[in-house]
Amino acid sequence: MTGSRVLALGHYQPARVLTNDELAAMVDTSDEWIRSRVGIRTRRVAAPDETVADMAAEAAGKALANSGLATEEIDLVLVATCTADDRSPNTAARVAAALGLATPATMDVNVVCSGFTHALASADHAIRAGAATNALVVGVEKFTSVTDWTDRTTCVLTGDGAGAAVVTASAEPEIGPVVWGSVPGMGHAVRIEGTPSRFSQEGQSVYRWATTQLPPIARRVCERAGVAPEELAAVVLHQANLRIIEPVARKLGAVNAVVATDVTESGNTSAASIPLALSKLVERGEVPSGAPVLLFGFGGNLSYAGQVIRCP
Repeated sequence: MTGSRVLALGHYQPARVLTNDELAAMVDTSDEWIRSRVGIRTRRVAAPDETVADMAAEAAGKALANSGLATEEIDLVLVATCTADDRSPNTAARVAAALGLATPATMDVNVVCSGFTHALASADHAIRAGAATNALVVGVEKFTSVTDWTDRTTCVLTGDGAGAAVVTASAEPEIGPVVWGSVPGMGHAVRIEGTPSRFSQEGQSVYRWATTQLPPIARRVCERAGVAPEELAAVVLHQANLRIIEPVARKLGAVNAVVATDVTESGNTSAASIPLALSKLVERGEVPSGAPVLLFGFGGNLSYAGQVIRCP
């Protein structure tokens, strides 16, 4: 059976940097309070006229350029997002049009914070099934567009950006089996609801679930891939909160891995956070090509999805 691999990566962030001190002038908070509770120093904020599709196309275009593939070779575009501006055309179709792709299948995937790892698994499955050969997989959010800037418990978290991967058919599988699932009865713990839509969450419930229930699932991802945690070169968890990332990585036992902490400078970018953090690690040369990397998304819907990939 044909497998797949990540061929190339790309990312994009808006120019506007929002600091903790600026937030402290807007709501009752402080730089010390934010750093001590979530580990975030800065986040990026998209311009009012900068859309989810704009950011997705920027990241996807960079990944495509890094891959060396021609536009006509892309036959599948999957975009993971929960903050798309429009229902139709979907974001994937807008990305395909912006890049001048020929006739790809185009689908959006909304699994909130674990959207990218769900979409990556879907691309892998499509390639293994012979339904695609080369896929663009994008995670993108304009999370600040659903932020309540008067709520100090959530406005300190969110940021905007995009990350993308080109996934291609491979004789040897370099994207491991996905482990995915959810806790539907606790889906209310993370919500983007109302008109206009606003992000809210039950922070303590999410924290307890993530730090107690997810480490065994992350270990199962490694087991299914045939990779021991201590063999991992990098761990890229959803960049939700430093107080979640650090204990989950520690309980996993990935003692030799670089642990991505892009949340400190980018904030929580939901579906964009994993490809954004991974692309930066690769761009900086912190993970060698071919090394095993754990990707593990979790969050909204109290859903999760993870796989071990070989670094491009």
